[in-house]
Amino acid sequence: MSQAQAAKKKASEYKTSLKPIWCPGCGDFGALTAFYNAFSEAGLDPKDVAIISGIGCSGRFGYFVKSYGFHVVHGRVLPIAMGTKISNSDLHVFGISGDGDSLAIGGGHIPHMARRNMKMVYVILDNAIYGLTKGQASPTSPLAMKTGTTPAGGFEKPVDPVLLMLAYGVTFVGRAYTAKHKTVSNLLVKAINHDGFAVIHAISPCPTFNKNVTFKSVSQLVEDIPEDHDPTNKMKAMELAMAKEKLYLGLFYQSEEPTLEAKLHLHEKHNMKPDTKEGLGNLLGKFQ
Repeated sequence: MSQAQAAKKKASEYKTSLKPIWCPGCGDFGALTAFYNAFSEAGLDPKDVAIISGIGCSGRFGYFVKSYGFHVVHGRVLPIAMGTKISNSDLHVFGISGDGDSLAIGGGHIPHMARRNMKMVYVILDNAIYGLTKGQASPTSPLAMKTGTTPAGGFEKPVDPVLLMLAYGVTFVGRAYTAKHKTVSNLLVKAINHDGFAVIHAISPCPTFNKNVTFKSVSQLVEDIPEDHDPTNKMKAMELAMAKEKLYLGLFYQSEEPTLEAKLHLHEKHNMKPDTKEGLGNLLGKFQ
């Protein structure tokens, strides 16, 4: 047995003493199990992991995983995650958001994270409802779905997270279904190993407040992406994302592009010469 294999932690060793407080049957339980397994498979050390979570049912995620964590304000997972990664590039940074946290109030941050291509993993736990506030329509709620805020049925088209990420230029785009936690775990490991911004759209049904998007209805739609799919072909990835008859699961697209960390390093190397650096005291003194 190698030293690396001997040091690898069991999935159960990533659990904290806190017990999840989600409703019985919540899809987020499957995502949590997938995280434990993926961290074990990737050989991550809890001291090298930071989980940034937003507001919503998914916001409690970091409490249940041994790691550093930051439970942030609504919609601000990505800027906090970026600051965390820039301040300590050795950390494995994970962002956890729900469909409202990521695609409504926080949606404006995604295209800029795509442009920067920072190495981190962003998981969108999508239950197509605002569950924490007892069942209002979210950006991914199906058309005509009745909720507390759409009693006569919603009239706004739902956002397609996978298609949106592809259009923004995210360099790793995948979709998972939390009822299949082993496949979620496999996709997470690939995302962890990706050198760039990785986004996983994880369908995570809410059995309490969403009676339209259920485990039964989703299970009838999902199908694995064909094995012969080329994940470097963005047009084909978009075609799969736009499919009407099936909801495809797996890796849609992956490309290797310079990361923000690499670009910052080059900028510092070529533009920050030693003789141009000033101490903070000298710099502040110029304004006194």
